[in-house]
Amino acid sequence: MTQIGAVQSWWLGVTLQLILAGVLLQGFAAAQTTAAMRPEKGIYVVSSSNGTACLLASMGLQLNITFNSVSQNKTVRNIVNLQPNVTKSSGSCDADTASLRLSTDAEKTNLTFFFSLNTTSNKYHLSNVSLSAAWPDMKEPVSADNSSLDFLRGTLGFSYMCREQQTLTVSPDLSINTFQVQVQPFGVSGDQFGAAEECQLDEDDMLIPIIVGAALAGLVLIVLLAYLIGRKRSHAGYQTI
Repeated sequence: MTQIGAVQSWWLGVTLQLILAGVLLQGFAAAQTTAAMRPEKGIYVVSSSNGTACLLASMGLQLNITFNSVSQNKTVRNIVNLQPNVTKSSGSCDADTASLRLSTDAEKTNLTFFFSLNTTSNKYHLSNVSLSAAWPDMKEPVSADNSSLDFLRGTLGFSYMCREQQTLTVSPDLSINTFQVQVQPFGVSGDQFGAAEECQLDEDDMLIPIIVGAALAGLVLIVLLAYLIGRKRSHAGYQTI
């Protein structure tokens, strides 16, 4: 095999890697922009007894519920988007607990989020989620409750933010997909969110295109060097090994 042939083979291999990296980058971009099933983002406010906002939430919610279907006569799992324009919000705020209750379909769906604040560390989290649903296709109403959750962790006076989709598993029959979440259940000043503490998913999401872009730049440089070496050696003719 000639030296020129070896260089050309190496160049071909690197080019294929470059194409593969480009395909992966395109796939990543497509995954980020696919939003056919994404729910509309709703803005929800809970006010204290004096009328000032004490809990702020902005998020899209998608329910994954397992139930016995009347029409299909079997157990099914449905994905339902919560529609903000037909959703009523209420709740309460105390020193170390806060709740957000969302009701739709004339009380046929009631979803409540409970937040807890550790007054020693000044850290809060989503500690409990409860759901009751009585849809027309359900043989019997569905209820779920979990008071040992640890989601949406933040610091007093700051809001929790996560642009990426998250799945909050509440029970075997219920999980909740959240989209573009920003929530602040404690330390609200006025009607604006405090400075945001971003979730790990968002930080990882920012790193991926940087890493892929750096890899593409490196591959381009390698291909260019391989081309220059091959071109230089081509003037010397073929040398048999």
